Amino acid sequence: MTSVVAPHASPDVLELHRTALTGHCYRMLGSAVDADDAVQEAMFRAWKALERFDGRSSLRTWLYRIATNVCLDALAARPRRARPFEEGPVGTVHDELVAHPRTHWLEPIPDVRVIPADSNPEEQAVLRESVRLAFVAALQHLPPKQRAVLLLTQVLGWSAAEVAESLDTTVPAVNSALQRSRATLAARDLSVMSSTLTAEQSAMVARYVDAFERYDIQALTALLHDDAVMSMPPYALWLQGHASISDWLLGRGCGCRGSRLVPVAANGAPAFAQYRHDGREPWSLIVLELDGERIRRMNYFLDTTTLFPMFGLPLRLVE
Repeated sequence: MTSVVAPHASPDVLELHRTALTGHCYRMLGSAVDADDAVQEAMFRAWKALERFDGRSSLRTWLYRIATNVCLDALAARPRRARPFEEGPVGTVHDELVAHPRTHWLEPIPDVRVIPADSNPEEQAVLRESVRLAFVAALQHLPPKQRAVLLLTQVLGWSAAEVAESLDTTVPAVNSALQRSRATLAARDLSVMSSTLTAEQSAMVARYVDAFERYDIQALTALLHDDAVMSMPPYALWLQGHASISDWLLGRGCGCRGSRLVPVAANGAPAFAQYRHDGREPWSLIVLELDGERIRRMNYFLDTTTLFPMFGLPLRLVE
């Protein structure tokens, strides 16, 4: 029997969906590197099966189905990604620095890798919300199939019937998984930051940059919530509160004095590449999480070898 190939289904057309698929895989896996790998595998599977694509569903739906199953296969063999403050009690400036492998931690991702440029403003707002660190971290607490159900219905807008067909299950099972996943997320703190900054928040972020580059720690901590958190993956240590954060920055973290910050777009949030020693040393990818007009979390991701090339950042600033 001759296969029927939809006229729009060509290998080149597959590439048009890469950014959207990367966003989906990132939400599923919590890792930019793993998301890229999953999309590559999904594209390969789609290319091999292209002759059997009959056009009964849209190409986009077909690709999401493949990518979702790639992610489910990957998640069957690995633990969830975590954030330091989910792993253990709050630390002190005197604690030992214990590092875990890159594969242990939730990773940031550039907005441009997960938000299609041709999506409309409303879609872009939804997609920015869906890649916030707090949301992606909360997703990691869901079993993989519940995670897939929630994302396919709540982010992509699929019906329960479409999800059931994609995941080879039933509509009642999909509805049950959706109910359980919503209950789990309701218990998580997802209140941090909307996807669009107010004028006041933008001005506050500018003050953060100015204070950090001048290394005015008193001015910087004045921008933080009283219970603000600072974390530095791959280290498990995390600190909370003005006193501990200030003591760290003025003590063991004083090598950050004289840093320069370069703005980037990550996880729908204010973010910066930090270079120490007048731009000679790439040090961290900073993602800020805001709550109102104060900073709730300062995430310093120190794996610059992985992250800076992903963001198109140089390994040394040129004057």
